[in-house]
Amino acid sequence: MLIYKNIYCYLIKNLIILSMKADNGFINLDNIDKQILSILKSNARNSVSKIADLINLSIPATSDRIKKLEDLDVIKGYKAVINSRKIGLDLSALITIVSESSADYEQVIEYANQTDEIVECFATTGRGSHILMIQTKNTGSLEKLLRKVQSWPNVIRTETQIILSENKFFSHLSNKNNKEQ
Repeated sequence: MLIYKNIYCYLIKNLIILSMKADNGFINLDNIDKQILSILKSNARNSVSKIADLINLSIPATSDRIKKLEDLDVIKGYKAVINSRKIGLDLSALITIVSESSADYEQVIEYANQTDEIVECFATTGRGSHILMIQTKNTGSLEKLLRKVQSWPNVIRTETQIILSENKFFSHLSNKNNKEQ
């Protein structure tokens, strides 16, 4: 009997997940899912019971929803937000890579993933092919990093913008663009 119960639960879970996927490939989120995501974005260490209290849902139902969002890869993970200045990384910058061609596109991403000072790498349109978010000790270490990036294949030049301050960080989900139909 337990086997049938487990199979039934598995089938129901997968039916719920399938029903959430829209024809356009996006996940249909209801207001409760959006509230959960907003709460987790502001503090991923909130307990399931606290989240359940905030959204007026039972703990098991809230836990199931969070698990469902993880299974659907809506929630990709949880991480600590580190104050880089407190650990000696006083300089943050955006580096735009201007490439000769896209022949080494994948290799740029590979090099970025192998370089500790590069904390994020974005493929972009516009002037450059990639924008790198970096954190490093000072202008001397930035200069060394720029020389390294400029030596990568097909990199013609880089454009660097030093970040003076962060004024908005990990914003909440906007309800303007996510209104239910």
